[in-house]
Amino acid sequence: MKINLKQLFSIVGESKTINCEIGTEELSDIRGYTFSSPVKVDGRVYNRAGVVYLEYSVDFTLNIICDRCLKELDRDYHFDFDHIVVPSISGDNDDYIVAEGESIELNEIALTDLLLQLPTKNLCKDDCKGLCMICGCDLNEGQCDHLN
Repeated sequence: MKINLKQLFSIVGESKTINCEIGTEELSDIRGYTFSSPVKVDGRVYNRAGVVYLEYSVDFTLNIICDRCLKELDRDYHFDFDHIVVPSISGDNDDYIVAEGESIELNEIALTDLLLQLPTKNLCKDDCKGLCMICGCDLNEGQCDHLN
């Protein structure tokens, strides 16, 4: 979703509401993750005292496989993000989002933000016992003879 910010950069107090979805067809291009639902993006872009802020949240469901017991499950996620948006910048600076041509591509920003927040290890529960290294039985469901 492309958001034109020309009016926001020039009028202090101006605000735009964000309410959109990133569809599963766009999400299917992301390797290593299976999204069970579209990513819902809600928030706003506003100019306060001449500074343009982007504040939004994302809600989505991922289909994950537990890294210890290999159980497949759906997990819901919610993340909040905020950025300062500038029309241009000299040099490299990761603190700001640059609105090239006075617009930003919200889908790209939201996907980058949420991918950086996802855990590197997926567990079905914090105390997952995993699988027996000898027979492969799920130790969350019971004991095997190899642990004695």
